[in-house]
Amino acid sequence: MPVIKSLGYNITIGKDALRSLSAFLKKTNFSSCFIICDENTIQFCLPKLITTCSILKDAEIIELESGETSKSLEFSAHIWQTLIENNADKNSLIINLGGGVVSDLGGFCASTYKRGIDFINVPTSLLAMADASVGGKTGIDFAGLKNSIGTFAQPKAVFVDPEFLKTLPARHYKNGLAEIFKMALISDKKFWEELKNLKPDHKAEQLVTKSITLKNKIVVKDPLDKGTRKILNFGHTIGHAIESLLLGTNEELLHGEAIVIGMLTESHIAFQKKFITKKELDEITFTLKKVFEPKKIGQLNFSAIFALLKNDKKTSKNKLKFSLIHKTGTCKFDVEVNESQIKKAIDLYNTSA
Repeated sequence: MPVIKSLGYNITIGKDALRSLSAFLKKTNFSSCFIICDENTIQFCLPKLITTCSILKDAEIIELESGETSKSLEFSAHIWQTLIENNADKNSLIINLGGGVVSDLGGFCASTYKRGIDFINVPTSLLAMADASVGGKTGIDFAGLKNSIGTFAQPKAVFVDPEFLKTLPARHYKNGLAEIFKMALISDKKFWEELKNLKPDHKAEQLVTKSITLKNKIVVKDPLDKGTRKILNFGHTIGHAIESLLLGTNEELLHGEAIVIGMLTESHIAFQKKFITKKELDEITFTLKKVFEPKKIGQLNFSAIFALLKNDKKTSKNKLKFSLIHKTGTCKFDVEVNESQIKKAIDLYNTSA
């Protein structure tokens, strides 16, 4: 069973991960435990967690609504209030049982309650396993902006049980697959070549382990996002803007679905800047469209997208800064991009989608 060492904690991956969690909890002396989950994980994942980790049978359960709208001050306040009402102290523990929303929100609330209490991530979606549960970024959305409020806080541990993926609908599985494809594009050409020919019967555990290993190497070098870690934002600048604009509408996208559009458009910007060749652009475009079948975004107001981009956390002195692939398998960060380059990329995406 793979165990990856990160910034003061271990990431345990495999079918016995929850047994390892149980052993971990028995060695510690937390005063109380709280489990954050949503209506899906409380039904499909919590029973297995409690059965395997009997020490959690008396843990307080905090249930959220699934979806991005839960990453809010309102739900944060609900979690903090529950902790207070149940006398949570500095030695309490939060276990985040869920996807990216649960780990982002739960980590944020843990890192701010009483100036920080311990938390453990038990990811249940492919997105959370391969990306969101690892790296120590926590956050909520505010004023219509993705992850605009947050902290850097490392979990006490991460336990990844790939068996939870059997509970995922196909759309949500692909949602997580998008971040794995991104990881390959920015950091490992050989992995990208493997993903281009991904078979329907592929082993998810191997993809998760590879993606976590690649991300962890980047995070360990730059835990506070001051330099090279910024390459993880490839596809996320335009992707986050589109995701934010569509949130709460009939056209709402999952995070990974928006990031695929972000990767396609930002790859075209990389081509405009001569970071990648036409052959590389065509290969990326063909592969992402074949696997993910992304939607057109022509109905969106470009000026609204651009307004969100100007509020992106990477923007500095009113200059838009992107992370762009520089040959397949490598990436540059803090690349200045102008409005016309973005508009051209989005227009071309729509005409070819």
